[in-house]
Amino acid sequence: MSEQHLHPPVSVLGLGTMGTALATALLGAGHPVTVWNRTQTKADPVVAGGAARAADAAEAVRAGEIVLTCLLDHTSVHDVLDAHTGALAGRVLVNVTNTMPEESAELAAWAAGHGIDFLDGGIMAVPPQIGTHEAFVLYSGSRRALDTARTALAALGDVRYLGTDPGMAALQDMALLSAMYGMYGGILHAFALVRTGGVSAREFAPVLARWLGGASGLAVPTAEQIDDADYARDVTSNVTMQAAAYDGLCDLARARGVDPLLLEPFGGLLRRRVTEGHGHEDATGVIDYLTTTTSPGAHA
Repeated sequence: MSEQHLHPPVSVLGLGTMGTALATALLGAGHPVTVWNRTQTKADPVVAGGAARAADAAEAVRAGEIVLTCLLDHTSVHDVLDAHTGALAGRVLVNVTNTMPEESAELAAWAAGHGIDFLDGGIMAVPPQIGTHEAFVLYSGSRRALDTARTALAALGDVRYLGTDPGMAALQDMALLSAMYGMYGGILHAFALVRTGGVSAREFAPVLARWLGGASGLAVPTAEQIDDADYARDVTSNVTMQAAAYDGLCDLARARGVDPLLLEPFGGLLRRRVTEGHGHEDATGVIDYLTTTTSPGAHA
């Protein structure tokens, strides 16, 4: 097997903090890397590490069997690539720019129309984690593109392929980020609350981390209740109990001078479930208030 097959050349377009981390990880894995950025000085660190500097986007595209775009937004991808469809034809384009699912689908259709093998990606890591066991990247789109680029993509983090729907990586990326920000809001509220008792954030952090680690185990049984449309199965604390307790959380916060604005919306939904006759169920049923269309497994 040739060295080029094992380590195909990769061009990285976009050298912000994440793009720089991607190029660095590819270099570390032995891939020839060509880089391009509008502000050329941003390429200096990776060029010093062994990457080739392209004078323009066209030169970067021609240099790589795999072209990796990590740009500002969906519009930026078109701004950079639209003039170079001829050079991109026959190559694999992997876009890890943050996009909406519909934008990923549009880019996939655009790529197919120009003979470009397309894969969309959602990076579930921060730049320092790229190339480590902590990083994983969601991909969707062409299976052939995935197979061609897999060795390069493995240098960035664990490769998780979600199928041929090009918007699926972006959708799940946004879902995971939504879960993270919801959890982070709770973390900030918790720190604010214990601070009223003179407890430092550093002191409270270890027990908070342990608690959240255990709470993450709720994802699997919750998923089973949702997919089976059975919110009354294996209930350990029903909605009636949870709604009453939730009011207490918000009342304590107010009494301590902490604004419960990060908590209140969920409490209102719990009370609504009780009012509508679902007090015997688990809190999982709140999901039915979040979508305007009925999803598989959802019930009223």
